[in-house]
Amino acid sequence: MNDDFPYTVHLDGRAVGAQELAPLAFAGHAHFTAMQVRGGRVRGLDLHLERLRSASVELFGRALPEDRVRALLRAALRDGPADLSLTATVYSAAGEYTAADAGLSLLVRTGPASSGPGGPLTLAAMEHERFLPHLKQVGEGAKTHLLRQAVAEGFDDAAFLDREGRIGEASIWNLAFWDGHSVVWPRARILTGTTMGILARRLEELGVPQRTAEIALADLPVFVGAVVMNSWTPGVAVHRIGPAELPAAPPFLELLHRAYATEPLTAP
Repeated sequence: MNDDFPYTVHLDGRAVGAQELAPLAFAGHAHFTAMQVRGGRVRGLDLHLERLRSASVELFGRALPEDRVRALLRAALRDGPADLSLTATVYSAAGEYTAADAGLSLLVRTGPASSGPGGPLTLAAMEHERFLPHLKQVGEGAKTHLLRQAVAEGFDDAAFLDREGRIGEASIWNLAFWDGHSVVWPRARILTGTTMGILARRLEELGVPQRTAEIALADLPVFVGAVVMNSWTPGVAVHRIGPAELPAAPPFLELLHRAYATEPLTAP
């Protein structure tokens, strides 16, 4: 290899720069967290920082110091609007398909603030299990493929069933159900989202019962409400999963949004 060779990068036949290449950092062997920033502050910042730390240790054997991560987040927020969406991705310069060691970097991407779709949503039920499902990874092409397939079949998105037939999560969402008394979290191999973590601790403080349970498609008629949630929103109503219709349950949706609002906003 000639180290003096002038590397260039082309996309669709034309040379491109950093702005156009930035999305490529979200593909490959890397992990990330996504958050909504309001007034320069974030709900559940501790959960985001812990997610980045623990995933880095598992994937790379080490993690960026927390003060370094906070400084990089602050730098990205400094010149932007007070309200925005932010994605922080940790990756190694060694790239994919190698056991070589290299330092860790943090890429921060910002964009317009979002509160998610209005709903209610319909979810196709599809069998799919992610590799290392407890990590928020980039480059999961199967999820996009299944999302597109679900939309082609007339649904808004896809909910995933594991090999035991348990409902776990949706494409970019956690799921939660309401039995009329308790919030029910699916017991399966899933990513525990930061919004899910925020809600779990805030619902506990409010004295709202919570439980986990294995949920199959055949179990859905016992529930009186269901939602999806992610960094955009603590709840969007789900109106159908596969063949099963679900009630809108406005009180359940209101409860989740109210609980989420009690989580303080914190500056990085």
